[in-house]
Amino acid sequence: MLALLLVASLVGGCAATDAGPSYYWQSVTGHLKLMNAARPVQEWIDDPATPPALQQKLVLAQRMRRFAVTELGLPDNASYQRYADLQRRAAVYNVVAAPELSLTLHQWCFPVAGCVGYRGYFDEAEAKAFAATLPSNMDTVVYPVPAYSTLGWMNWAGGDPLLNTFIGYPEGELARLLFHELAHQVVYASGDTVFNESFATAVERIGGARWLAQADEPARRAYAEFDGRRQAFRAHALATRQRLQAVYDDASLDDQTKRQRKAAAMSAFRQRYEDLKQGWGGYKGYDAWVARANNASFGAQAAYDQWVPAFEALFAREGRDLARFYDAVRVLADMNATNRQAALQALAPGAGPTSTH
Repeated sequence: MLALLLVASLVGGCAATDAGPSYYWQSVTGHLKLMNAARPVQEWIDDPATPPALQQKLVLAQRMRRFAVTELGLPDNASYQRYADLQRRAAVYNVVAAPELSLTLHQWCFPVAGCVGYRGYFDEAEAKAFAATLPSNMDTVVYPVPAYSTLGWMNWAGGDPLLNTFIGYPEGELARLLFHELAHQVVYASGDTVFNESFATAVERIGGARWLAQADEPARRAYAEFDGRRQAFRAHALATRQRLQAVYDDASLDDQTKRQRKAAAMSAFRQRYEDLKQGWGGYKGYDAWVARANNASFGAQAAYDQWVPAFEALFAREGRDLARFYDAVRVLADMNATNRQAALQALAPGAGPTSTH
């Protein structure tokens, strides 16, 4: 994901419309602490105190980093050449919010970065405290984020490091995460979170498939099991998102009826999730997401997949050539928001805002 709060803080000063000095201060100091905790990967690998499992993961991550450059055309720079143990479960904690009867995320605006549908905090307690100040008639969520990108702005200072918050991921998922974050350094459209995240998700899927094609069978098998659960959950969440959208868009319903149907949809969502888990052999990886699910959760999820079909269609149109694909995406990023959305809609008529606003 993008750490737009950091880009705004480190590049744009304090001229934002939706944040004061204290917010920028926590952004800057939090990131500097993260950077100061990082050491070159080879130092960790050579350190006899480093657990063998971590050493192996770091070696694997360096292979992925080289693959990202040589096979995917992603930036060859300082990012992910260092590692830090943050002694916590997330890199940052995001606050997202949406109206009671809408899936449209509330926007916060920053200089340089533009307007985005979240605010990030390095301290979970601070994130929860801010969420508590939002209007009571909004659905709010605070969720952990394992990784973020500074869009390459911090490569001069060592770049974005590998972190304990994600280094233990299964091989296929670790590769996808690295490719996703590096993709943010290739193309960035100011103020268009859905475009940026959908593009990075498309790159992670393309790159992840290529990585796994040359991985060993156990890695492919483990990832297939992991991804099977994820796809089943995402399909279930999408169906619920569409059901909620239909309720909110129905002009014949009064607000009280919409609230009742929202409650019914959420109850059905949670029950169906319990049914899914029965076939997962005790896997509970989505329990926390489901427990806090609301309009804000579903709105945030949409940002990561809304335009993915359009980007995949564009990749196919460009002959599955990544260099040509990146150039075509840059053209889209240079368009104004209206023209960009129309172009994406034309690439994948079934995708887009009609199912996610």
